[in-house]
Amino acid sequence: MSFLPDLSTLLAFSLAAFVLTITPGPDMTLFLGRTLSEGRSAGIMAMLGASTGILIHTSLAAFGISALIAASPEAFLALKIAGAAYLVFLALQALFKGSSFQLEPSKRIKPRPLSAHWLTGIGINLLNPKIILFFVTFLPQFVSARDPHVTGKLIFLGVYFLLLAIPFSVAMIFAADRFASALKARPKVMRVIDWLFAGVFSAFAFRILFTQAR
Repeated sequence: MSFLPDLSTLLAFSLAAFVLTITPGPDMTLFLGRTLSEGRSAGIMAMLGASTGILIHTSLAAFGISALIAASPEAFLALKIAGAAYLVFLALQALFKGSSFQLEPSKRIKPRPLSAHWLTGIGINLLNPKIILFFVTFLPQFVSARDPHVTGKLIFLGVYFLLLAIPFSVAMIFAADRFASALKARPKVMRVIDWLFAGVFSAFAFRILFTQAR
């Protein structure tokens, strides 16, 4: 098939994709946090939202739009500010609406609809300029610019990346869900986790602001 890379390219990409998948980032922090606070379904929907964002990034990279954003200092700066602000917003949510606030029935908040977790996953993924740079600078390394099937191969690699990442992400969500009950029985531990997630989101916001397009 014309859109399939050769075996050596596919193996090299598989290794790189695995390393990127196990490297913690805002997406992973989000779906693990939602799993601990609102259950496995919430975590899976947040993960599927991030996966939807990956598909959008793949399409944009395949048709050259992401490269245009990365090449425009103004557009890239606006994206960095929006992405950092969104992560700070999520950090504040973790502090003021974190898992520990849901332990006692009198303090239980109304569960958010699954669609809200999905939309949050999309938002945190699309507003992360590091992901744009991944699809602009990393993904094209595995496809020759002179290849007449470059668009199809970029789309294939983006989808293949998801096929590798989703099973690992689902396994992490199930593991987090399994230990959620034990953790929720210890409010102080859950409060530490809330602060931990808030700190991680804030750190990623700081890193995003200093992301360079070149």
